[in-house]
Amino acid sequence: MAAFTAIAAGVGAATGLIGGAVGAAQGAKAARRARDAQGAAQREINSLKKSRQTIINPYAGTKDLSGMAKDLSGQLNNPFSNLGVATQAAEIQMEEADMALANTLDTLRATGASAGGATALAQAALQSKKGISSSIEQQEAANEKMRAQGESQLNQMKIAEQQRIQNVSINEGQRVQAAQAAGKQFEFSTRESRTNQDLNRAAGQQQQAMQSEADANAAKASSIAGAVSAVGSIGAAFAGRTPTTPGKK
Repeated sequence: MAAFTAIAAGVGAATGLIGGAVGAAQGAKAARRARDAQGAAQREINSLKKSRQTIINPYAGTKDLSGMAKDLSGQLNNPFSNLGVATQAAEIQMEEADMALANTLDTLRATGASAGGATALAQAALQSKKGISSSIEQQEAANEKMRAQGESQLNQMKIAEQQRIQNVSINEGQRVQAAQAAGKQFEFSTRESRTNQDLNRAAGQQQQAMQSEADANAAKASSIAGAVSAVGSIGAAFAGRTPTTPGKK
């Protein structure tokens, strides 16, 4: 009976030894696979770090647009500075007065009128011409003033339009530069985000591989310990002792 028990114990121990050896081999193989996975993850991390884009300044191409603003003060003028005095009406007045006086004197000579009548007629003609001349002179002065005012308004409108065009050009230039800078920033941020995601994924794979290697090594150690225990049980069985009841004979 004791011999049978020893044999059974020896068979069980041998089975344990084989199982331990197989488990140790499997653990070693799993550990190698985990190390390979770690190496692959580390190489990917190194490659991603090496290929990371250079940090950019999206505003590096910004240009100074102040040169687009022009000084328009040279176009300003005073249209009232060259207003002339309406002398033509006065000249007409004197000519017409002279003609009227001469005609009157001729008439008086022809009719034999007195000198007093001639003077009265001349004065009446002169007074009439004065009114006409004054009216003409006033119209000329008013027209000249209106032309000057119109020129001033037109000049101001032209300058205002030029300023508007300048502002449009400057504002549009600023908008385009800001859009270009924002576009560069968006492209850089998008590529950087993708690279960081790939790095995080590779780092996670590396961590998982390290944990798998640790688990495989633990399983290998456990299998080796089981195999060592099985060897001891086999020795005890062939020595004629029951491994489960040490000390009994």
